[in-house]
Amino acid sequence: MLVLHYTGMQTGEAALERLRSEEASVSSHYLVEEDGRIFRLVPEERRAWHAGVSFWRGERNVNHASIGIEIVNPGHEFGYRPFPEAQIVAVLELVADIRSRWSIDDRDIVGHSDIAPARKIDPGELFPWKRLAEAGHGLWVEPPAAPGAPLGEGEEGAGVFAFQAGLTRLGYDCPPSGRFDADTTTVVKAFQRHWRPEKVDGIADGETRARLIALLRLAA
Repeated sequence: MLVLHYTGMQTGEAALERLRSEEASVSSHYLVEEDGRIFRLVPEERRAWHAGVSFWRGERNVNHASIGIEIVNPGHEFGYRPFPEAQIVAVLELVADIRSRWSIDDRDIVGHSDIAPARKIDPGELFPWKRLAEAGHGLWVEPPAAPGAPLGEGEEGAGVFAFQAGLTRLGYDCPPSGRFDADTTTVVKAFQRHWRPEKVDGIADGETRARLIALLRLAA
C-alpha cells in the first residue's frame, strides 16, 4: 500500500533532519518539499518506520507492506495550510512513478489518519485527495446524499451495525457492534478527512453514508 503523511514540523529542513537521524527511530521512503523537491530516504524494497501502530484491510504490520511519503507541511500544530501547487504536482508524479514499479490497488492509497485514526490526523482535510484520484491514483466519489437521519455517538441499532461493517469492509479497524461509540466517531472523522473534507465532525450524515456506499461499490 501507499501511505501519505504530512511532516507536522515547523520546517522541511527540520523534518528531513529528523527522518535522517539514527536516534529518531522514524523514517520514510520519500519526503516531498513545498517547492517540489523530492528526497529519497529509504529504498522502496526496504522497510521504513513511518506507519507506527496501524491497520488497513486486515494488515496490522503496515510498515512491512507499504511505501511511505512524507509531505512537508507544518500540520495542525504549527499552522496547517494548503499544499503548494509545485508540491502537489511532485506528489502526483511520485505516486505515478512508484505505481509503475509496484502493484498498489487504488483502495490502498491512504493517509496516515486512515490507518491510525486514534493517533493521527495527517495529511489532513486540506490534502487534495480528489485531485489525486482524478490523476488515476486512489478512490473518489460524490454521490447524492443517502436518505435518513444522521448517525452519531450514542446511537444503536442495525443502521449503526451496517455502517460500521461498511467502514470495516473499506479497510478501517471498526468492528461492527451496533453501537456508535467514541471509537466509531474517531474512525468517521478519519473517513471524512479523506473522503468528505468539508465536514469533519464524526457524524455519519446522509452524504457521509452515501460516499461510503459508493466507495465500496467502486472498490468491489
